Amino acid sequence: MVEYETIVLFVVSILSYFGAIVIFYGGIKAAIEVIGIEFLKRKNYHDIRRDFTYKIVLGLEFFIAADLIKSILEPSFDQLIILAIIVAIRTVVGYSLTHEIKELESNE
Repeated sequence: MVEYETIVLFVVSILSYFGAIVIFYGGIKAAIEVIGIEFLKRKNYHDIRRDFTYKIVLGLEFFIAADLIKSILEPSFDQLIILAIIVAIRTVVGYSLTHEIKELESNE
């Protein structure tokens, strides 16, 4: 029978990998679009920045979910403090990026 810990670690790994894939995909897509804009001499980076920022925020949310689920396995006080700090940092970054998206949308 599969152990509970193995299932939780598998879910954590899937969420972490998916978050990384979303951010990586967003970065590659943004880089390709920037190169396309440079060759076509258009000057609209707002859509690219907004889309890439959405991808970063979504990826961070997957990382936060993975960290929260991982805390089930290591509920010691030290691990919970580390988790709280990591989640706080990622939440602040996510909030800042979401605020930047709103500014980009209002400037259009």
